[in-house]
Formats: sequence, structure tokens, C-alpha cells
Amino acid sequence: MSGGRGVPVHPTARDRDRPFDPPPELAALRARGPVSRLRYPDGHLGWLVTGHEAARRVLADPRFSARSELKRVPVARPGTDPFYGSPALPGWLVDMDAPHHTRLRGQLMGWFTARRTRALAPRIERIVGEHLEAMAALGGRADLVEAFALPVPSLVICELLGVPYGERASFQRNSATLFRIDATAAEAAAAMGELDVFLTELARHRRRAPGDDLLSALAAGGELSTAEVAGVGALLLSAGHETTAGSLGLGTFALLSHPGEAARLADDPSLAGNAVEELLRYLTIFHFGVPRSPLEDVVLEGHTLRAGESVTVSLSAANRDPARFADPDRLDLARPASGHLAFGHGAHQCIGQHLARTEMRIAFPALFARFPGVKLAVPPSEVPLGEDMGFYGVHRLPVAW
Repeated sequence: MSGGRGVPVHPTARDRDRPFDPPPELAALRARGPVSRLRYPDGHLGWLVTGHEAARRVLADPRFSARSELKRVPVARPGTDPFYGSPALPGWLVDMDAPHHTRLRGQLMGWFTARRTRALAPRIERIVGEHLEAMAALGGRADLVEAFALPVPSLVICELLGVPYGERASFQRNSATLFRIDATAAEAAAAMGELDVFLTELARHRRRAPGDDLLSALAAGGELSTAEVAGVGALLLSAGHETTAGSLGLGTFALLSHPGEAARLADDPSLAGNAVEELLRYLTIFHFGVPRSPLEDVVLEGHTLRAGESVTVSLSAANRDPARFADPDRLDLARPASGHLAFGHGAHQCIGQHLARTEMRIAFPALFARFPGVKLAVPPSEVPLGEDMGFYGVHRLPVAW
């Protein structure tokens, strides 16, 4: 795809040839070099990073800023207009650099360590089991997204944060609006406003009457303002369920579309840990990439990236880089997939990665053990893909057993 004078524009999910593969334009660009020019929707020229090693370097280099004042999105997405180009909202550490990012992340790290998430495993196993039994009660057919992939991570993150699960319809609706590609600026601002009001009231309540949850700890700790607690809560609540739900839904679709790999996992549940890493690499649901901007001139792969220029790190292209992963377009649950960038890299690597991994390691084997004959209930071409979302996935996944 060309943006004029031979400069490409970023492809969208609608440019995919196959549901599980990134648009082929990304591979073509990567074959020409790991860094290339990119024309952004407003017409300005920036950069696209498609190589795995180059992506790691950018994400680990503090000279590349994550500040929202400097962020530009590589595809037309008006819903970011109220947020990008302006200072970060209170608590939204993903849009900040050190020291503000470091201060906020330091308040959260203890809640998302590998050890702490392992301790949550028994509760996650119960949540998964309860939802699978409820799904079985529906008969021989269900929408896996509605019955399983969405409610499981929603309940887990609600319990961790201390958010009443009965409020899920509201926060799921607002989160979906924020991640919808075609959401207008007004719609996105309204959704963020509703999330902020809800989380601000909850933070104030937790400050007065703390419980055994993350929001209570932040509110009662006194290190963060109420606005920051609410912002952190909105970020973790929205991203914390949308990403894992997308991975569970799309991951199940991919497994059912690769019956040999699904059978390997069903026959050997101990493969789950490695299988999750491969699914994360292969699918990479954060499909538009990560925006960055150099704070000073930086030479990368022979190119000089000037201070203030827009840079998009394509995680999906990096995770299909044949220089890092042999035969990268093949799903192989036994592949050593460590080193993938599905959760990013460096100081901004996803803080909830251990929690997401734990949920997926439990959910996939449990699903195939409870429903060994599970299959798609519609032709693969009729599964509605999340082409209109910032996190790629499926809107529905009709299954039968």
C-alpha cells in the first residue's frame, strides 16, 4: 500500500489475506529492511520498525519516548484525538516516561509478579471451571466469547482490582469504545469520562473503607492522588480484560483451525506453557504496533531517526521475523517461542503479562479437557473478526460439542 511517492501507509486488519496472519505488506516491508519510512494518516512522514532485533532496540532505548504528547497512530483512529498530542491522563503510565512512569509502575509491580500470579492460580482455576460448567449447561452450542473468553478475564481483573463484577456491562462497553478503531473523538472522550467517574467514586470509597485488593492498597497507601488511582484503575481494568479476552477467543479460533495442534495440546496439557507463548507470538493481537518518538537523533539500522519524528514498532511483524523465528508463519505449539514481543519489551513491557499467561495456561487445557469434541459451529469465513478493534480478535466464536 502506498501513501504517495512510494512511501507506504500502515495496512489495517482488513488488509489481511488470512485471519491469523498479519497483512502481507508488513512482511514485504520487512524483507526490504527492518526499518522503513511510513506515511501517517495526517500526511506526515515517520518510521515503521518491522525487524525483531530493531524492535527490541527501540523498545529498550529510553531515548525513544512513550509520552502521549508525542504519540501518533499509524492508522486513522479519531478516538485517540482527545488523548494523543496532550499530556498523559493521571495514572496512565503507558503514556509517560521516567520518572513519572517509574513512580507509578513501582506502586503496581508487587501485585503482578510471577510469584503473586501463581498464588492466584487456584482461584483462576475455579473461575475457569465454573464458566465451563455454565457453558455446558447451555446445551451443545455456545458463543465462546460471551460464555468464556470475555467473562473469565473480566472476573479475574475485577477481583484483583476490587471492582464490583456487577458493573461489567458498563466498563466492558466503555472499554470496547476506547479500543474501537472507528470510534469518534466524542465517543472516546465520553467513554473515558464514564470510566473516570466510576473509578474515581470507587477509589474514594476504597480510601474510606479499604479491602484486600489493588485499588484499596493504592488508595489507602497515600502515595497516589485519587485521580491517579482512578486512572491506573481505568487502564488496568480496560486493558486487563480486553487483551486476555482477545487472546482466548482468537487463540481458540486458531487452535480449532489447526486441529493437529489442538490435538497435541489436548493430549499433553503440560504443553500449555509453551503453547501459550507460541499463540502469543503467532497471533500478536496488538496488531497496529507501539508508538514511540525519539527525544534526540538516533541512528537505527543505518537510518537517522530525527528527534520528534513518529515511530511505529510493529509487534506483529517483529514476531514473524524469519531472522528470529524459523518458519514464522507456521503455528507450532512445541516451538521455543521465548523472546517474542507480544507483551512489548523494556521499561514499558506489559505489567500484567504474568497474569495473562497464567489465565491462558489454565484456560486452554481446561477448555479442551471439558469439551474434547469442541469444534467451530460455523464455517471459519463466518467468524466475525475484530478488524475494527485496537486489539485484534474475534467478536463472536460460535462453537459446538
